[in-house]
Amino acid sequence: MEILRRMRKRSLLERDRMTSPLLRLKDIEKAYGPITALRNISLDLDHGETISLLGPNGAGKSTLLRIVAGLAAPTRGTLEIQGTAHDRRAIGYLGHATLLYPELTARENLIFAARLHGVPKPARRADQLLEEEDLSPVAQRRAGGFSRGMAQRLAIARARVHKPSLLLLDEPFTGLDVPAISRLSQRLIELRNAGQSWLLVTHEVERAAMLADTALIVLRGQVAERLTGGELTPQNLSEIYAKALDLQS
Repeated sequence: MEILRRMRKRSLLERDRMTSPLLRLKDIEKAYGPITALRNISLDLDHGETISLLGPNGAGKSTLLRIVAGLAAPTRGTLEIQGTAHDRRAIGYLGHATLLYPELTARENLIFAARLHGVPKPARRADQLLEEEDLSPVAQRRAGGFSRGMAQRLAIARARVHKPSLLLLDEPFTGLDVPAISRLSQRLIELRNAGQSWLLVTHEVERAAMLADTALIVLRGQVAERLTGGELTPQNLSEIYAKALDLQS
């Protein structure tokens, strides 16, 4: 009876996790002394949904991403991931730095990350990700010799090594040339189509519109506009973003 009770409780908890939003932020604020970086940010992100955060430098986008990643604490407000206060195992984070070890090979970087996350059969998981990211031919090359585009693809593989429900991508196109941007964009579209959820920080209107189901315009630490569905086109987002910037100036 006790085993059945525990199984039922586990089943109910799992059902609640799937019916709740993957990510829920409510009234998030962040202050650094007298400076308020975020003001009353609230949003829900469902399983399989992708959201882009568009705004100029200093708008608070990266600060919000760091709070979701658990790298910074909000001054006020609540955060839930999969219905719990905070589940860092559900998150894969790619910040401005790739967090790769330059002296390790691509494969060794992924095996090391897999072991840190307690992934079973880390070598097999590393080989799977190298294949998915088309990096198998360079698996034995040191990451320190990679181009920026290759390093970014490896960094995304590293962020996905433990199969997180939510990816956090902070300006992933920074420093990439045009072919690398195109390749990374296509890869993100493939991941989105496969059901991967993410929050994407960018200052590029076209990427914000093309790569997400919903775009939030963030200005001075607040969500100024929200576009989704048929209204989320590069042209429409560009016009609304320009107007929002004018109102803030």
